[in-house]
Amino acid sequence: MTAVDFLPFVDRLAQVSGEAIMPFFRTSFAMEDKSAGGVFDPVTEADRAAEAAMRRLIGDVFPHHGVIGEEFGASDEEAEYVWVLDPIDGTKSFISGLPLWGTLIGLLHKDAPCYGLMHQPFTREKFFGDGAEAHWTGPGLHGEHAMRRLFTRSCSGLDRATLMTTSPKLIPEPLRPRYDALEAQVRLPRYGGDCYAYCMLAAGHVDLVVEAALNIYDIAALIPIVRGAGGVITTWDGGDPTKGGAIVAAGDKRVHAQALKALNADS
Repeated sequence: MTAVDFLPFVDRLAQVSGEAIMPFFRTSFAMEDKSAGGVFDPVTEADRAAEAAMRRLIGDVFPHHGVIGEEFGASDEEAEYVWVLDPIDGTKSFISGLPLWGTLIGLLHKDAPCYGLMHQPFTREKFFGDGAEAHWTGPGLHGEHAMRRLFTRSCSGLDRATLMTTSPKLIPEPLRPRYDALEAQVRLPRYGGDCYAYCMLAAGHVDLVVEAALNIYDIAALIPIVRGAGGVITTWDGGDPTKGGAIVAAGDKRVHAQALKALNADS
């Protein structure tokens, strides 16, 4: 990194992405399906405009950094520092007019997530962390700017846990019986949320988030937030979640251990 003040720079990234996205939200806009006949995977003008704006700013300030983005791929991904961008995580919610989406801005140092931010410009919220601490900023009770540190909540077992996944149908069929076995053991399953689910876990409102078939840009920014709030996040086999794949995040290490056991019972 250079002497540039890091936190204001990341805030500027969030600002320019929000400025690119918000004119499209809850309006009529062009949309394409990237799935090539598979599961519907929309992309909008807002996705591309936001990522392009962030890439330009990164290139101007940190020209030697790499970038991995959902819409425009990877450049200099072997660099010491690599930004990982998902301009709209939760595009299906976005095109449906629901505010359960966010811009993910992650930073890898030597391939390890060292900072992450989730920005929701419609609700004016930011969730961010560095793996040691995590914080939220947003409107206070009377509309003023507020900030608080995030902590996951204690949960002793699956039978007391709230579990979130964006949709069980997004979990590949070979893995779905393992997910179903886990869901059958929790107190409350809830669907939807995308990146918001991980932030609600970090904020102490949810106990488990379980998903599969994620890409690096879906998860890299969220790892330092979950860990900074005291949570645990791994792949289903307990490995490194940085590159994506099948992911399980938990607010309490006891629930994480039980979830891994349930997900791997028949493997």
